[in-house]
Amino acid sequence: MSKTISIFDTTLRDGTQGEGISLSADDKLKIAKKLDDLGVHYIEGGIPGSNSKDIEFFKRVQQLGLSAKITAFGSTRRKDSVAEQDVNLQRILQSGAHAATLVGKSWDFHVHTALQTTLEENLAMIYDSIAFLKRNGMEVIFDAEHFFDGYKHNPEYAVAVMKKAQEAGADWLVMCDTNGGSMPHEIYEIVTSLGQAVESARLGIHTHNDCELAVANALTAVQAGARQVQGTMNGYGERCGNANLCSVIPNLQLKLGYECIAGEQMKQLTNSARYISEVANVNMPVNQPYVGNAAFAHKGGIHVSAIMRDSRTYEHIAPEEVGNKQRVLVSELAGQSNVLSKAQDIGIHLDPSSAEARSVIDKIKDLEHQGYQFEGADASLELLIREANGEMKELFTFESFKVLVEKSADRSVVSEAFVKLNVAGSSVYTAAEGNGPVNALDNALRKALAQYFPALRDMHLSDYKVRVLDEKDATAAKVRVLIESRNYENTWNTVGVSGNVIEASWEALVDSFRHALLSENIELPPSGAAASSNGIVNH
Repeated sequence: MSKTISIFDTTLRDGTQGEGISLSADDKLKIAKKLDDLGVHYIEGGIPGSNSKDIEFFKRVQQLGLSAKITAFGSTRRKDSVAEQDVNLQRILQSGAHAATLVGKSWDFHVHTALQTTLEENLAMIYDSIAFLKRNGMEVIFDAEHFFDGYKHNPEYAVAVMKKAQEAGADWLVMCDTNGGSMPHEIYEIVTSLGQAVESARLGIHTHNDCELAVANALTAVQAGARQVQGTMNGYGERCGNANLCSVIPNLQLKLGYECIAGEQMKQLTNSARYISEVANVNMPVNQPYVGNAAFAHKGGIHVSAIMRDSRTYEHIAPEEVGNKQRVLVSELAGQSNVLSKAQDIGIHLDPSSAEARSVIDKIKDLEHQGYQFEGADASLELLIREANGEMKELFTFESFKVLVEKSADRSVVSEAFVKLNVAGSSVYTAAEGNGPVNALDNALRKALAQYFPALRDMHLSDYKVRVLDEKDATAAKVRVLIESRNYENTWNTVGVSGNVIEASWEALVDSFRHALLSENIELPPSGAAASSNGIVNH
């Protein structure tokens, strides 16, 4: 039996049925291009004619020249009607898609309850619809809805549905675990049984994740003979989601020896998953297997010590195979190995027996006891290590700041910040407004420093998070502020902790600006001198 597996992505259709996911036509086109670059074989674009976004998608996607087959989704003809006159089938033909995914009922309970028709008429609906599309030159993928539930209740009828679809010329017979309630042993037994009943058919699997088994069930179906896997990127989908292709693909290819996508395309998996999560505006779980930010992250000192000798000690694959990377987390659990590894990552050699190395470890543990967290604040950690190693030069020093927030009855809140710094012996005093106190501080700090360090004009804050550390203390509780900043090339994160949210924000802000200047080859200006227009500090 062939070891080649056809990957069918339904992120743009089934994935958008997930709560909180809404994609514009532009979003869908961007994702389709990314999926094509990844090497999936089918991209299900949506339901032609169902809404303006899907209509626009099918029109514009033809201009992209994708290698993947664009697929249109629809259901079989209505009961007691004619396929040639069915509006939905006509829209599929007119969509310009390469293939059609037709969904039909395979559970007798659904035929009687949902369709309110006879078992014989349902078989006719399936046959007529598939045969009509085949006569018009389309590839047809038949999705047998609720196939596993149907098989458990009435195996003869569920198999009869598949045989009727095969007789009509369906190119793929796909078994759907629509309610997501099947167990792997049931999947294996039923797929094997169907394979014996329709020997020449190409079988596919479509699983949902209601029992946290969508990926396991998809893999089991392949081992039982299925040669197409339908799923979504990051597991998006209705209720608990669909089979996550970000896990299915590497598990099949790297663990079980099947061929899904090219090796070079596999290295794009992490980037593709994260790109799609950005377009969909859905945060990826950090612990998502293979592609998550923590998938190859190590925190315990014993673990880190081992992976520094050989990464195979605590990594089941090389993260580069899926385009991810190894990360060492530094926290109160950190040992010497964590800090040494992190220093090595940023190009600093720390002697394990040195006072500097011990000082950094002790300081980290003390700060984390106070509420700091460096796992998500690599930039603040780097500053700590560089300071301990004597590499930091103070480009500016803080003197004071003041924040005013004014609200009157006839106007919205106005925030204003006043910042006083010392740069190369000169006192710099600036004021700026913002839509909140933190934004005002950010603007004032940038205004004060940009005249000396023009590179700061290219950076901006991209995320801001506040976490209350001691909820029992109510409004007197300490808070931890995490700030994400970015410029045209990089993204970095900094942390601040205080019983005052403004002070914590200021601390994280200052670290963000200090880190932004690390990559700049900057010399301190003489007293009173600002930067020239070419970005070089005047002397």
